[in-house]
Amino acid sequence: MPLFFPDKKIQFPPVHLAEPDGLLAMGGDLSAERLLEAYRQGIFPWYEEPPILWWCPDPRFVLFPEDLKIAKTIKPLLRREEFEFTTNKAFGRVIHACRTTKRPGQHGTWITPEVERAYTNLHQLGYAHSAEVWKDGELAGGLYGIRIGKVFFGESMFSRLSNASRYAFIRYAQQLKQEGVQLIDCQVYTDYLKSFGARMIPRKEFVQLVQNLVSR
Repeated sequence: MPLFFPDKKIQFPPVHLAEPDGLLAMGGDLSAERLLEAYRQGIFPWYEEPPILWWCPDPRFVLFPEDLKIAKTIKPLLRREEFEFTTNKAFGRVIHACRTTKRPGQHGTWITPEVERAYTNLHQLGYAHSAEVWKDGELAGGLYGIRIGKVFFGESMFSRLSNASRYAFIRYAQQLKQEGVQLIDCQVYTDYLKSFGARMIPRKEFVQLVQNLVSR
């Protein structure tokens, strides 16, 4: 099946035309307009070097906030408020840490300087958000993603102290639920996110949910 190359019209092909691995299109740019159009259709960019690759895998890995699971080992940390939790206090520091923090088994990151600039721009426009946890005044972990309507599209997280990213994810998922968010997009499967209650759903169902929820 042919790949599609987004042009200056900021138009994506129907997601059912994606490759079996979810690859839908190549090319284009990371302008705010193109990124927001992509997310509204359930598409996200993920690449290590140009051209930009656009994905919409089937099935899709998601977390419904009401399904959030909290491990027994984390509950005591939450009760005693082991970390200070904030949102949008240090977006620039969070995305930079997600880009530069070394992870076991990974030699690099998909968050290029271009990606960092693009999502920082989306933050300034009010679409990209961060959640942070602090210990003794120092940034210990966090995550960032895109929020449109009642959907939060998670992008990346990092941790400098044990359980910091877990704490940030749980607190933020709880906050999003309180604020009316009904779907957290986790994009692709990981055991880590499965431990929070994330699960696979068919792409068709995911896209329909996104279309309904981003317009609210």
